[in-house]
Amino acid sequence: MTPTNHTQDLLSQWFPQRDSQNWVLGTVYKTEGPTYRKAGAMMLFNDLGQQFGLLSGGCLEADIQRQAAKVMRTEQALTLCYDGSDEDDVSFLLGIGCGGTVHIVLQALNANTDYLGLVNVHESLQAGKAGVLSQEILSSGQSKTLWLEQDFPSRAELQEFTEGFCLKSPISPPPRLLIIGGGADARPMLSITSNLGWSTVLWDSRPANARREYFPSANIILRDSIDTLAQSSEVQRCDAAVVMSHNLQLDASALQQLQQLDLRYVGLLGPESRKARVLGLAELTETSLRHPISGPAGFRIGADLPEGIALSILAECHAQLFKHST
Repeated sequence: MTPTNHTQDLLSQWFPQRDSQNWVLGTVYKTEGPTYRKAGAMMLFNDLGQQFGLLSGGCLEADIQRQAAKVMRTEQALTLCYDGSDEDDVSFLLGIGCGGTVHIVLQALNANTDYLGLVNVHESLQAGKAGVLSQEILSSGQSKTLWLEQDFPSRAELQEFTEGFCLKSPISPPPRLLIIGGGADARPMLSITSNLGWSTVLWDSRPANARREYFPSANIILRDSIDTLAQSSEVQRCDAAVVMSHNLQLDASALQQLQQLDLRYVGLLGPESRKARVLGLAELTETSLRHPISGPAGFRIGADLPEGIALSILAECHAQLFKHST
């Protein structure tokens, strides 16, 4: 699968090499004005010149890599400030286009610093658990990092004090999407979710559908009876579902199964008239649903090809999962 900028993916690339090279963790801890990344964004640098992730749109990373080399030598935390509105600032000379100010902290990432707790973060994310990474940075260059598996705020929180600051960043596994139906129009869905770094579970019991050669990026492919779908531990971990089997009875059975799950988004492919028929077959009503069904699924962007329809559905799903109103 193509590497993404999601924290779980970054740590999966770092973890096997954690003792092979010198590493530095870069974190955006404060921003002012318009910036490409916000507080809590992370990036990894090593002494081979490799970079995993982004702290800007790509304009600052080369200079940050140069600063990271200093941290590798001293093992002392270093704070940086790039002011895109100041013509004398390096970020302005580098061509940063956002015009805002980005504050970044660099920390040595090795056994001496207990890997800044990122081994625990990696293991938690692999297990599907979320938490908060607390980074306390002192003006002396000393730092303390702690990973806590607990409820967390929707965005990073910064506490500044005389001796330094403490940033608490919520980190969660990538969304897990269930796709009901493995026809040709599901392929662009899987392609986009792969680029997003999402985990996907694809269900279709029909032999001609959901073939692995057509869905290489699917994390899990299920072929069990639709009537036992909700019993699958893989399905129970899903955050959202898109029903697109193109079969009225299968879609109806799928909706019945989805009523047993805690989902934050359910999309049903097809026009409103079809949605009414599917609900009727499932013996469900709009008022009896455990969670609202978006049908027709997706934002209205004028899409009529599978790729555009997939984009519209996943955009709507993304907005719902990340609580962003449009």
